[in-house]
Amino acid sequence: MSYYSEPSYFLLVIGLLISLACGTAFAATLKQIVQKWSSDRAANVKSQLRTGQLLIPFLGISAGVFLFLVSGLEIFGFTGWLSYAVAIPVTLLIGFLVWYQLGSMFALVEQKGFQSLDLDSWQ
Repeated sequence: MSYYSEPSYFLLVIGLLISLACGTAFAATLKQIVQKWSSDRAANVKSQLRTGQLLIPFLGISAGVFLFLVSGLEIFGFTGWLSYAVAIPVTLLIGFLVWYQLGSMFALVEQKGFQSLDLDSWQ
């Protein structure tokens, strides 16, 4: 009788698929917001970041990454509680840092324009 549970390869694939699907929705929504903002400069982009239109796909990406991390750690032999103990802070930290970076990039674009994001030019 084995006391160890089998690692869930199914959840690993599901987490990856959730992240990919929500990432596609996130990219399409972000493109739509940027196109709307570039045509109408009066729109406030920072306020659109906090709406559910962009936040829900981002949370879906984070949930998929969380499932992928937990399943991957269990596949490599971590116990269930240790997998969750590692995956929760890592997912929250990475999600917060990515969201903060996205907001600061929008603030930079609002102040200096899209040229400030061009890494190929030295101005």
